[in-house]
Amino acid sequence: MKKLTLSLFSLAIGCLVFADNYEELTKNFVTGKADVQSMSVLTFGPEGLLFVGDSKGGNIFAFDLNDRVKNESTERFVMEDVETKLASALGVGPKEVLIHDMAVNPISQNIYLAVSRADAMQLGYWRMANDIANATILMKIKPDGSMEEVPLDNIYHSYAAVPKVIEPGKESWRKSDYRTDAITDIAYDDHKLYVAGLSNEEFASALRVMDFPFNKNTSYSTIEVYHVAHKKWETEAPIRTLVPYNINGQKYILAGYTCTPFVSIPVNDLKSGEHVVSKTLAELGSGNMPIDIITYENANQRPMLLMSNSNKTLIRIDPAKIEVGEKGLTEPMPEGAYTIGLDHDVLSGQGITQIDNLNSHNILLLQRQPNGTLALRSLRIRRS
Repeated sequence: MKKLTLSLFSLAIGCLVFADNYEELTKNFVTGKADVQSMSVLTFGPEGLLFVGDSKGGNIFAFDLNDRVKNESTERFVMEDVETKLASALGVGPKEVLIHDMAVNPISQNIYLAVSRADAMQLGYWRMANDIANATILMKIKPDGSMEEVPLDNIYHSYAAVPKVIEPGKESWRKSDYRTDAITDIAYDDHKLYVAGLSNEEFASALRVMDFPFNKNTSYSTIEVYHVAHKKWETEAPIRTLVPYNINGQKYILAGYTCTPFVSIPVNDLKSGEHVVSKTLAELGSGNMPIDIITYENANQRPMLLMSNSNKTLIRIDPAKIEVGEKGLTEPMPEGAYTIGLDHDVLSGQGITQIDNLNSHNILLLQRQPNGTLALRSLRIRRS
């Protein structure tokens, strides 16, 4: 569910357009049907390439959407009752579509949704769209509000297998197949894809680093976290959302887990076959599943982190306050406390699930409204 993962959004567009060579990036691409079994998570990379994590198939796909016309607009975007519009386009009822993930192409500002034809009424306190169905439909929404399906039967693409994904057949605590969590999030940064999820190893929580263009160079690490609310070290809970971020000249993975540890992992520690102990920076409140984390620049052009959640409002973190050199949290939550560790802001707004940068002035939100409908709305982060 991770979006373009550069520290400064204003630099992202330039990097996308100028920094990478299209021919080099797509040298392994072929034209044909993309055998995607589940579009579990989406994120954009350079040259408007869309990366898709396929938990059911155990693969990462890269799609060339031929969507590279630059849009420099700083306008907001609003679409009310998205589900009814999707249902009409797909020929089903408004409660028979599920949105699994959302990603905005930072070049064109076109919005892409991973969608399934499924019963939205099966969603619950913990059950997410990927627990209910497999998304096999990719929809595009343009800035003018028009909507169309992106055909995958003759698309320019490449793919690579994710190593050691968890085998299907075992039921999770959410009453879904654990294979749903084979790929929980992906993020692109500097010719590498960071892929979180569950493995078939004894220590199930895993983080893979895959070179792009895809080749055989993939490292695999198991990840351990101290869960403050659970009062124990855990190796089976997967990272739910992540973002690569540079701190003091060193690259880290900043990540959120269910119930809700926020951690840092030095990228230099992610060596193939190594077991890595993450540093718990904060406990942001139990009873919640983080969904998305993005970086953006605020009105003062300072980089910030923003995280959306299943059962909490938006959480904003100032990365300048992250002290990676200090000891992490390794003791149980103090009696009566709900959060502990890194200072953070809890923003208003209920029902926000998917988030992504729309442009330099706005963040796009997928938000359930008080009347029950689902809307795409903009959060203004700059006025001029």
